Amino acid sequence: MEDILVPIFVCGTLFVGMPWVILHYVTKWKQAPKITNEDEKLLDELYSLARRLEDRLGTVERIIAADHPEWRISMPLAEPTAQSFPTPSYDPTRRN
Repeated sequence: MEDILVPIFVCGTLFVGMPWVILHYVTKWKQAPKITNEDEKLLDELYSLARRLEDRLGTVERIIAADHPEWRISMPLAEPTAQSFPTPSYDPTRRN
């Protein structure tokens, strides 16, 4: 009896179960919300704001470092300045 049930179960799983699971998740993936143009604009604005805030913070750090040269030494978790590790420029036209 097991000689008949196991191949039927395996064939049913391979030819019915697996395609059903794959097609189910493919349709769920296609129904997922997509990013809209408004979302892309918001992300660009947020990125621009973050870059401006980072520039302002760098300016404040340079002013403080000019007034108190040892202030960075007293901060154990201070990160390196932007001048030592330049970040690549952002180009909004190079999006997916």
